Amino acid sequence: MNAFHSILKLKRPIANTAMSRKERKISSRNTLALNGLSPGKSANGCCCATGKNKKQTPCRMGDDLFIPIRNSKRMDVASFLLTKRNGPVDINNTTLSSEIRKARSVSLNGYNIEDAKILHFGGKLVNTPAGYRNNLKGLYRQVVTPASVKKTRYISSTPDRILDAPKPRNDFHLNLLDWSSQKNVLTVALHNCVYLWNATQGDAILLMKLERNEDYISSLSWTSVGSYLAVGTSDFKVQLWDVEDQKRIRSMESHTARVSSLSWNEHVLSSYSWHIHHPDVRLADHHLCMLTGHSQGVCELQWSLDRRYLASGGNDNLVYVWPRLQEGGVGSHSQAVHSKHPASGGGTNDRHIRIWNVNSGSCISSLNTQSQISSLVFAPNYKELLSAHGYTRNSVVMLKYPSLRKVKELNGEILNLTLNPDCSTIATVAGDETIRLWKSFEVDPDENMTKERILRSTSSFIHQSIR
Repeated sequence: MNAFHSILKLKRPIANTAMSRKERKISSRNTLALNGLSPGKSANGCCCATGKNKKQTPCRMGDDLFIPIRNSKRMDVASFLLTKRNGPVDINNTTLSSEIRKARSVSLNGYNIEDAKILHFGGKLVNTPAGYRNNLKGLYRQVVTPASVKKTRYISSTPDRILDAPKPRNDFHLNLLDWSSQKNVLTVALHNCVYLWNATQGDAILLMKLERNEDYISSLSWTSVGSYLAVGTSDFKVQLWDVEDQKRIRSMESHTARVSSLSWNEHVLSSYSWHIHHPDVRLADHHLCMLTGHSQGVCELQWSLDRRYLASGGNDNLVYVWPRLQEGGVGSHSQAVHSKHPASGGGTNDRHIRIWNVNSGSCISSLNTQSQISSLVFAPNYKELLSAHGYTRNSVVMLKYPSLRKVKELNGEILNLTLNPDCSTIATVAGDETIRLWKSFEVDPDENMTKERILRSTSSFIHQSIR
């Protein structure tokens, strides 16, 4: 009876009843403050959405992908900084100096609130264990090499391969070596014989031999397209050979001395003995015209890359540059290589390499090599000139074109030199009865494939009848 009266008088709280709304809010705030969570976070660290049909975002205990450190104090500072600009200006606070405001902020908060960040990422970095290797470091921290900076080029001073070449004729005025641009076959003239060496398979065969032992091979030249080889001899003849069938197609006689130099321009085979001859190999009456100008023997004939100019160098210390019609003359001494800027190399007395301007006839640049120059070849992969030297240097020198800056020197007595089809390997024949192969130029695989496609797509002009 006394208990019933005490309940009616409301002297004690009623036990086992639901908490009021105000009590629930107070309890919730106390719990969040003790756990260091923000008001929008649940106890397991997840962002909770309100409403009956809303679902909580799934996450793991303790995960926070965006803000590693976010406590209630930081949230209050963030809220203050966000609302500070839009709030009313405190007139009393504006009169305080910045030093006073900074001192108050440091004493109240432990740091200057003006320098505070809304989002704070903190914590000490954990030292990586010994021997740990971060695989992503090279991927994301690698310094990008500029396109203009190239790797250092390595050129070996020793030949990649040495082949036997017995009885080469020791004469710098002859052209005893040539490399097929399509078949990858190296051809060498050894006295009165012509040998073929297949660079792909490594096989060597005898193509032809002159009947008389006193005669000798004086020049060789492959067609730019096809498998046909022109052979100049000391008995004043030019022979055409089909290398695939290993048979002679025809023999042309129009010279009065040994044929020391040959150069193809499509179906026209320019040759020299005492004068420059232009025969058309498609015609039965092959002789087209004859060029006269040199007073002494010609050492070298070479058509330009665009096939518009023919350069001839002779023992009369003159270089002539001929267009398709007979006219013109340029400079002094022997041998030509490039298109409108031919390069020439002097003999024992001159010993200079000179680059000429065809239009004006003037010398652009020159270099004293201190040695006789027996051969010049242009290497397109690195835009360099290769010069073969006899007495007194006995070497092959690589020169940057057109500055003529020395790149590398390869030692060895050289009679002639040539390049393989992709211009990556130098072949030299020497008086020590050897052929040396030097891998001196890198080849870009993409550019090499492009060149091969162009060569395959080009039809052979020489397949027209040769009589």
